[in-house]
Amino acid sequence: MLAMKTQFDIIVVGGGGSGLAAAVSAAEHGADVLLLEKQPALGGTTGIAVGSFTASGTRLQTQSGIQDSAQAHHQDAGLFSAPDIEARNNDPLRRYFLSHAADTLHWLMDMGLSFHGPSPEPPNRVPRMHNVVPGARAYVATLHARLIKLGGTVRVNSPVLRLVQADDGAVTGVAVKGDKKAVADGRNEVEFHAIRGVVLAAGDYANCPETIARFKGERYASIEGINPNSDGDGHRLAEAAGAKLLNMDVTYGPELRFVPPPGRTFQEFLPTSGLAARLLGTLLPCVPGFLMNAMIRRLLVTWQHPENSLFDDGAILINRAGQRFCDETLWPEREIAVAAQPGKECFILLDQSLAERYSRWPNFISTAPKIAYAYVADYLRLRPDIAIQSADIESLAQARSIPTESLRRTLKETNEERLAVGRARLDGRWTLLGPARACFTTTEGGAAINTQFQTLDENGTPIKGLYAVGQTGLGGQILWGHGLHIAWAMTSGRLAGKQLAGASFTEADDSL
Repeated sequence: MLAMKTQFDIIVVGGGGSGLAAAVSAAEHGADVLLLEKQPALGGTTGIAVGSFTASGTRLQTQSGIQDSAQAHHQDAGLFSAPDIEARNNDPLRRYFLSHAADTLHWLMDMGLSFHGPSPEPPNRVPRMHNVVPGARAYVATLHARLIKLGGTVRVNSPVLRLVQADDGAVTGVAVKGDKKAVADGRNEVEFHAIRGVVLAAGDYANCPETIARFKGERYASIEGINPNSDGDGHRLAEAAGAKLLNMDVTYGPELRFVPPPGRTFQEFLPTSGLAARLLGTLLPCVPGFLMNAMIRRLLVTWQHPENSLFDDGAILINRAGQRFCDETLWPEREIAVAAQPGKECFILLDQSLAERYSRWPNFISTAPKIAYAYVADYLRLRPDIAIQSADIESLAQARSIPTESLRRTLKETNEERLAVGRARLDGRWTLLGPARACFTTTEGGAAINTQFQTLDENGTPIKGLYAVGQTGLGGQILWGHGLHIAWAMTSGRLAGKQLAGASFTEADDSL
C-alpha cells in the first residue's frame, strides 16, 4: 500500500470560494496544492450565496457602454456603511482589492462562468453588480473541476486542528483530525507540511457564539449565522499563530431572515458547469424582462430580509406561543429578542390594511434595490411554506400550530395599546409570514494582512509561512453592499495563489 502523501508546496485550509480560488490559481502556476475542507462537501458560504460579484472596469460594463473606474468604485463602496463603521476601513487594502477585481471576474469568465449584468445597486453611481449564472454553486463546481484537472489534491472531512510551527514561529504545515484508520493506529491527527506556505481560507465566524460574545458582546451570542458551519476556525488558527485580528466586533446584521424553503430551489436544478451552463449564460440576455424579473423575485423571497419599514408601519412579531415579546421598531433589540424565543423563531403578522399597503410600490416586503421587489402576493405565491392569508385569525393560528386563544389575547392587547395612542385597530384579512430567525449574514473581522496576503502580528510583522484570504483575511476592510465579499474572496484567492506559487507578481504592493 502506498504511503499517504504529506508534503505539498501549498496547503489551503477551507474549500469555499476563496480557498478554491487560491488553490486553482496556485495550481495554474505550477504549485502542488492540497485543499482541506472540514465538511463532507466543498462550497462554504459561497455555495449558499446568491453569487453577486461587484467590480468596476469589466468587459460586461464596456459592452453595455458603461464607463467606470476603480477609484470611483472605492469612493462609492464607502457609502454603504454608517460613517463610524466606514471610518474603520482599511482604505489602502480596499483600494488595492477593487483595482484587481475586474481581472478576477475575467479570470472566472475565461474558465467558462457566465454572468448576468451589470445591474445597478445604489449608492453605486453606475451598474457594477455581476450575477453568476445560475447561482453561486457555479463558482464551486467550476473551480473544483479546474483544480482537479490541474492535479490539485482535495480532502474533505478534514478539519484542521492546529498549525504546525517551527521554533522561530514560522508556519510549516497543519495537523488534521485523523481518519478512522489513523485513530485505529493510535493516532488522532495527521500532519501535512507546506514548502511555501499555508493559506487560511476558512470563512467567517457568524455562527460562533464564543467569538461573537467575546468581541461583540454576550447579548449577541444566541444569534446564529446564515451558514451553520461558519465557526471561525481560520480566525482561531491565525490568532493562535500570533496574527492580529481587526474589526472583530463589526458584523453585517443581525437581521431577520425567513427560513429557507424545504427541498431544492429552482436555481439548484439548473446546470452549474459544462456546456449546458455556458449555453444558459449565452441565452440569458435574450430572456424577456418579465421572466428575468420573475426569476430574481424568486431569489428575493428565498434570501432577502423583510424591510424594517414593515414594523414602523405596524406589523407585529409573535412567537410560537402567540405572544408579542419586543418593541418591533427597535434594532438590534428586536433581533436579540427573537433569538431568545422558543426555537429562536418568530412570525410577522400583518392586518388587511398593512397587507394592501405592502402589495404595491413604494412599499415592499423585500428587495434587491432597483432590480426587483417582492410584495405580499409574491410571498403567498412563491413561498406558501412561510406565507399564509386568512379572513379569520383562528385558521391562521391552526395552520402554524399557534395557540388560538393566546393569539386572540395578543391582538386584543395590541389593539388596546394602538387605540390609546390614536392608531387604528389591526383588523380584517390577516397575513402571517414566517417562521423567521435572527441571523448574522456575515462578519467583517479578519486577520491583519499585507498585499502579499501574509498575516501580520501585533507589530505589523509578517508571520512566515502563514497567509489569509477571503473572510478569514479581510485585513480590516469594510465590504458592505452586495457582491463585494465574493469579489474579495475570489480576488484575494487568485492573487494569493499566484504569489505563493512564485509567479511573477507585479500586482503586489507593499505600500499598506
